[in-house]
Amino acid sequence: MTQSEKGKEKGTSVRNVFITSLIAGGAAGTFVDVALYPLDTLKTRLQSAQGFLKTGGFTGLYKGILPVIVGSAPTAALFFLTYEEIKTIMQPRISADYYTPLHMGAATVGEMVACLLRVPVEVMKQRKQAQICDKKSLDLRILYRGYWTTVLRDSPFSIVQFPLWEYLKKSCSFYVEREIYPVESAICGAIAGSISAAVTTPLDVVKTRIMLANRTLLSSELRILNVLHEVYLQKGFRGLFAGFAPRVMWITLGGFIFFGVYEEAKVLTHTVFPMLK
Repeated sequence: MTQSEKGKEKGTSVRNVFITSLIAGGAAGTFVDVALYPLDTLKTRLQSAQGFLKTGGFTGLYKGILPVIVGSAPTAALFFLTYEEIKTIMQPRISADYYTPLHMGAATVGEMVACLLRVPVEVMKQRKQAQICDKKSLDLRILYRGYWTTVLRDSPFSIVQFPLWEYLKKSCSFYVEREIYPVESAICGAIAGSISAAVTTPLDVVKTRIMLANRTLLSSELRILNVLHEVYLQKGFRGLFAGFAPRVMWITLGGFIFFGVYEEAKVLTHTVFPMLK
């Protein structure tokens, strides 16, 4: 194969990954976020400093869903586009022994890129979920409050989830001696998601507290360690795992739906657009 042909093949591969990630990632993200939104609302209210009942309790569980409907597809697409592009470019160039660190690195970069859109969406969403009505105060500084906290929550989450998902898929495929089906990938995603959700709950509590904080609070008061310390003093170890049950349930179900829809959408995309195979 000539250099020109190799370059053309590489360009086609990158374009295929772009289109597939855009469609499959966007479809999966939107489906999960809308279907499981009430669990996310319950989790946010349990983690808020104001308390569960004062922020709405079990009422208005779809409050704040509009920014999620608008932002879910592009956010998920951004993550998968970055994740799959890095894998596509780097995997042929390194040994299979280094695939796990590669998946970790790709997931981390993917989260940093996706958070550029995810954080403003989450700020608007969570403040509505907790019934904090302050549209006039949502300037750029407030909209990106919690960016690094979200990155520090989502990166460990993805560092655990995606390599574990890839490992479980590989092990399952080896066991059944064939390519796994989308539903089997979805089960692997649910297992990986539940474990990731459990171990990163304290970081999620901190992220929620920072995003819901009064705009007059100083940035020094909203540092991760300070918020962790404050939550621990107020509610002890239990407070650090506030919203644990709905978070784990949401992400376990979400992992099953998300990875199932993602894999199914990839198959459908290749069926509708056979040139992407």
